[in-house]
Amino acid sequence: MLVAHQRKRRLRDPERTRERLLQAAFREVHRSGFQSAGIDTILAATNVTKGALYHHFDSKEALGYAIVEEIIAKLVRDRWLRPLLGDGQTIDILIGIVRGLPARPADVRAGCPLLNLAQEMSPLDEPFRKRLERIFLAWQDGVATLLRKGQSQGTVRRNLNPDEAASFLIAMVEGYGSLAKNAQDAKVWEVGITNIVGWLRSLRAPRQSRRGGRRATNRIQDKR
Repeated sequence: MLVAHQRKRRLRDPERTRERLLQAAFREVHRSGFQSAGIDTILAATNVTKGALYHHFDSKEALGYAIVEEIIAKLVRDRWLRPLLGDGQTIDILIGIVRGLPARPADVRAGCPLLNLAQEMSPLDEPFRKRLERIFLAWQDGVATLLRKGQSQGTVRRNLNPDEAASFLIAMVEGYGSLAKNAQDAKVWEVGITNIVGWLRSLRAPRQSRRGGRRATNRIQDKR
């Protein structure tokens, strides 16, 4: 009786059913890729009927688009865009974010879900490509905006192009992620993080020039 009651409750909660389907589909796509993801595997993981799945998602493609828009986009917001708005100096914020990226062996083996789908689906499905592109562009814009803020505060090098630097940072993060996934070795990712952090430190405004600026200011004040 209890099991039957719980099943009826799930069926009467369409929002929860949809979320369970979406999460199960994300796990399956992350593990197997979108094209190889099995609908039957997703249904078995959720104990939901195929009719219920297609009630919430018109097609497998619609399910994939929802994964991008509702799960992968949220991952980027949580790991990057929200932390970018935190207090502190620009380079310190970026270093903190990079060091906080998932580094467990399981995460390294599976790879970045955003990059996985971009590599698999961008050449095959234009709606997929556009949705993924929007996430990459939001990520790049968020980093570039923070770098500009650092330049205005005098903590980031003035000769830096924020848009190009943001693009390069994303390329490094995703590139090292790909190398680590291919090697199936978390140590490759750890080396990558060390190198990315070293590059980020090189973006700081030169301390010497700042000290020189203060000395010049002090000399002017002394003359007065």
